[in-house]
Amino acid sequence: MNFQENKPIFQQLADRICDDIILGKYSDHDRIPSVREYAATVEVNANTVMRTYELLQNIDIIYNRRGIGYFISPDAKKKVLNMKQESFLNNEIEYFFRQLLTLGIDSERLTSLYKEYCNNHKTLKK
Repeated sequence: MNFQENKPIFQQLADRICDDIILGKYSDHDRIPSVREYAATVEVNANTVMRTYELLQNIDIIYNRRGIGYFISPDAKKKVLNMKQESFLNNEIEYFFRQLLTLGIDSERLTSLYKEYCNNHKTLKK
């Protein structure tokens, strides 16, 4: 996995797991890979994955069944969607709108581009 320089790896891994939840790879109560399994898959230290799992557990996206492993919490998909929507609306949309204005992209063109994107990526919308 390629990592960004501007964000801690454990947070990037948490984002990836959250994306997997949104995309339906994991459902409520599904077991996720063990810390060691996931560390080997993404080629990072197991301590980094442990930090990821602790973060996700603290925000109630996963839960631990001692001796068995980590599982997806009930309503995790809804929680993740709400968190990501809030983050986008609070942190990214201002820049997005500023870029549209600066580049002279009007709402009609944006609407057309968005509809085209949605048609080409129907599998993302479930």
